[in-house]
Amino acid sequence: MKLIQGLVLLLGTALISGYAPAHSTEPQKIEVVAKRFAFEPAEITVHKGEPVTIELKSEDVSHGLSVKELGIKTEVKKDSTSEVTFTPQKEGTYTGTCAHFCGRGHGSMKLTIHVTG
Repeated sequence: MKLIQGLVLLLGTALISGYAPAHSTEPQKIEVVAKRFAFEPAEITVHKGEPVTIELKSEDVSHGLSVKELGIKTEVKKDSTSEVTFTPQKEGTYTGTCAHFCGRGHGSMKLTIHVTG
């Protein structure tokens, strides 16, 4: 009985003090489509310290995604999907590029990743 009373007291105190359980450790999933010569969406926003999985899909030829500052590097073949998971540790704006030559417009393929607090 004392155990139950203790648990009730503990839970009541936690609720009154505004305790909220920690965020889920399940990564946020973001789908990014790569096609000549763009990423869609071209910009994404993620949160510092929270894991993120980018699902990279290709609609036409092999593509890649590289963002050195965030430790992202993956490639995807035509009509396939690859995943890369990362946890950003620093706020800022980072530019990803296509990591697999995909034609004359390859150099213009950019994905902007905004990391907020």
